Amino acid sequence: MSDLNSRIEAMYQGDRRGAWLFVAALWVVVLFVLVMSWPHIPDQTVRIVVLIAAAAVLIFNTASVGAMLRHYAEDKEFIYGLDIKNLDAMKKDR
Repeated sequence: MSDLNSRIEAMYQGDRRGAWLFVAALWVVVLFVLVMSWPHIPDQTVRIVVLIAAAAVLIFNTASVGAMLRHYAEDKEFIYGLDIKNLDAMKKDR
């Protein structure tokens, strides 16, 4: 049983790492696009709208990934246990 728990924890940590790497990449890309497009936006009102939209995307996406990972942590035995059982069954069938 401890082998199953260690496999579940390894899958969860991998998913967690991947999710936060995605969030970091999203921040880098959105901020890069914002900085590169800023000089080409002549209207101050449009700049404010673009800034608010970029902030909303970053804040809501970061919060949703955090909520997803909290849910995964609560149900990781169920979520990853099913995955491991199915992976083991597929390996056995091959």
